[in-house]
Amino acid sequence: MAKQTGVITLNGKVGRLSFYKTQDGYLAREKGGVSKNRIMNDARFARTRENLKEFADNASSAKLFRDALRPVIAKIGDRRLNLRITQVMMKVLQSDLVNNRGERMVRAGDWNLMGDMELNASSSLGSTLFLEIGYTDSPASWGVSIPAFVPRDFVALPKGATHLRITATGVGLDFATGGRSVQTVVSGLLPVIDPAAAISLSVDKALLPGTHRAFVLSVEFIQTVNGSEYSINNGAHNAAKIVGLEQV
Repeated sequence: MAKQTGVITLNGKVGRLSFYKTQDGYLAREKGGVSKNRIMNDARFARTRENLKEFADNASSAKLFRDALRPVIAKIGDRRLNLRITQVMMKVLQSDLVNNRGERMVRAGDWNLMGDMELNASSSLGSTLFLEIGYTDSPASWGVSIPAFVPRDFVALPKGATHLRITATGVGLDFATGGRSVQTVVSGLLPVIDPAAAISLSVDKALLPGTHRAFVLSVEFIQTVNGSEYSINNGAHNAAKIVGLEQV
């Protein structure tokens, strides 16, 4: 693959060459390759067809998960999050010990491999909240408890933040039907200059139908001006982490 190093930058096709821009700069590649018909029918491309089928299941499963987590993801400033979710979910698919190669599915893999995933690679939950966080898990609910704290002493506050908000989010997924559900429980708006009372957040599992569940704890930083809320640096400092998983 060619990489452009001169001052001329192109986008689009010129003859058999395609020019396009990536995060790594402007690249060029030549048109070619094997036809789709041959890939889908030639016996020599059996492995390729198997890979394509698994990639499709992984892509649709990752999209379902991202769509369910949209209330959290919308507040996270990580442009590579979609890619990272797809990569981790592929590991879930590859852990499927039931189906043969080419037939493996995310829903049959080890769901626990999604655990402890940071949704913002630039701002982890552990480097943002220095609190003793307790988690409870029962057949009926999943919960978070945080003792009273002083934000300026136990939270890595970004410049300009006047308030913070802590949220527990639960999602229910059914990879077979494409069904999804989400429930969020919020602490309320906490001023960074005032001591915060103990926080208890509980997610009702009855509101999360499906075969797979994930629970996320997140913190959002806000600046308030004349009663209006503004995100700090487009969510770059907001942190969120998958802290609980369940396969029904």
